[in-house]
Amino acid sequence: MALKLIIGNKNYSSWSFRPWIAMKVAGIAFEEEVISLEAADFKARVTQVSGTGKVPALADGDVQVWESLAILEYLAEKFPAARLWPSEPGARAKARAIAAEMHAGFVPLRRALPMNMWRPVRKRELTPEAQSNVRRIEAMWADCRRRHGAGGTFLFGAFGAADAMYAPVVARFHTYAVEIGAEARAYVDAVMALPAWHEWRAAALKEPWVLPEDEVDWPTVLRV
Repeated sequence: MALKLIIGNKNYSSWSFRPWIAMKVAGIAFEEEVISLEAADFKARVTQVSGTGKVPALADGDVQVWESLAILEYLAEKFPAARLWPSEPGARAKARAIAAEMHAGFVPLRRALPMNMWRPVRKRELTPEAQSNVRRIEAMWADCRRRHGAGGTFLFGAFGAADAMYAPVVARFHTYAVEIGAEARAYVDAVMALPAWHEWRAAALKEPWVLPEDEVDWPTVLRV
């Protein structure tokens, strides 16, 4: 039985983007089901797989996993050849730490810059708290690249779970023209060059659903 990943709107659902791009880049076959976050039956449908009634949720036969980071851990165990975590223990520990920090933190940045794939690139002023989040992320990315990234263009060389966790941040930095340094810009460009990135974005641009709470220019909806 094929893996099935239940996700929300590709335009807005940053949590859904994480396991989806990890599976695509790793070549893990799966079926996807997109349910708009504002659908009347969203909870009823998602709760069949997700204990929280939220996306993303992964079904693997009788196994049900929810929360983006838990899904990535499950996939790493099920598909060890995908190398979603670095093989070296120190690098692996750091990758897990920064992934967990992303999962639990950076609330000011999330609130100021909701993921919105179809919004044209336009700068948005950041609060001091959100700006602090940006600097922290830049520092983490630079440290990972310098210490562990020699084997490729991503945080730990090859694309992995940590990169998947930060893919929505890449989208935010791009959409809202966040000012970042050359090292961070090179990393953003590498993630956005992935075929999986273009596949997700192309689908997002075709979606009909508009969620006002994620449109920072509301009541205007800016679309490329």
